[in-house]
Amino acid sequence: MALLRVHVESETSAAGSTRTISVLRSQPVAVNIATDPIFTEADVLAARLLDAPGGFSVEVKVEDAASWRLEQCTAINPGKHLAIFAQWGEQPADGRWLAAPLIVRRLAGGALVFTADASRAEMEPWVKALNEAARKRAEQNIKP
Repeated sequence: MALLRVHVESETSAAGSTRTISVLRSQPVAVNIATDPIFTEADVLAARLLDAPGGFSVEVKVEDAASWRLEQCTAINPGKHLAIFAQWGEQPADGRWLAAPLIVRRLAGGALVFTADASRAEMEPWVKALNEAARKRAEQNIKP
């Protein structure tokens, strides 16, 4: 099982279209997000772990429609954050908000790279499950 939700930071709304989440375990930060995600695990084409100075990063590549949504969202929201949620097991404890990278530029090309507040051991099965689900969707020709 691998869930992925990528949301954008948003102004507080009384209409219920936003909520506040806590990101980062060692020094929690509250971020108000739009409740509807930009994309989910159903949009993922591939995921991988990348070696990075001092650890690793996660790269998630998404299909065309999700790529367009990510590009548009990041183009119109510089200075805000993306909020990334992942779940890699059946239990709620196997999931959490992993990152809230600052949007500094338009993200074109359909790839999101971020540093997760997680161990490599936690992320390896998650990445594997994302890739397996993407492979199955491709075999069945299922479009998000």
